Amino acid sequence: MIFGYARVSTQNQNLDAQIETLKRAGAEKIYSEKFTGKTNKRPEFEKLSKRLLPNDELIVTKLDRLGRRTSDTVKFLDKCFKRNITVNVLNIGKLDNSPSGKLMQNIIAAFAEFERDMIVTRTQEGKRYAKLHNKNYREGRPKRTLTPKYWAIYNYKKTHSYRETAETFEVSKSTVQRIVKQVRLLDQEKP
Repeated sequence: MIFGYARVSTQNQNLDAQIETLKRAGAEKIYSEKFTGKTNKRPEFEKLSKRLLPNDELIVTKLDRLGRRTSDTVKFLDKCFKRNITVNVLNIGKLDNSPSGKLMQNIIAAFAEFERDMIVTRTQEGKRYAKLHNKNYREGRPKRTLTPKYWAIYNYKKTHSYRETAETFEVSKSTVQRIVKQVRLLDQEKP
């Protein structure tokens, strides 16, 4: 069977052009949704993935319709190829278990690795710059602001166990432990 998948990133965008293109390309059943590529929860894509059988074909207008991150797209393509499912990307061509399909998958995988490496490089450069230009720079999560609720948790903990405090304030035991530790460190820093 020939399936189509159409996706747009926002509710304001229109799926009609993609759906029409997929129909002209031969899609017999089309799954469509309005979801950002950032989310992994795409119900229609999940349904489609479960329906795909060996020798089926999946048509998309562009490769980025399959996922936001190249690495996710590569994983999906790999699953398709292992199950003998052809993925027809209309602006690239048919990707399958053939030598040319494998070549395209390797090129896409190389770009995914390049993309990851560039993110790491930019992150490291940003950290180096911050360390040089900001004397107060510290890596990691910023200290939690001690809100009135956190002070209440700390004061309640003085006369109750960690478990009781966590249950009373509906937070985890580790959250109570972190709050107590932060307040104690704050007390030690006072002159």
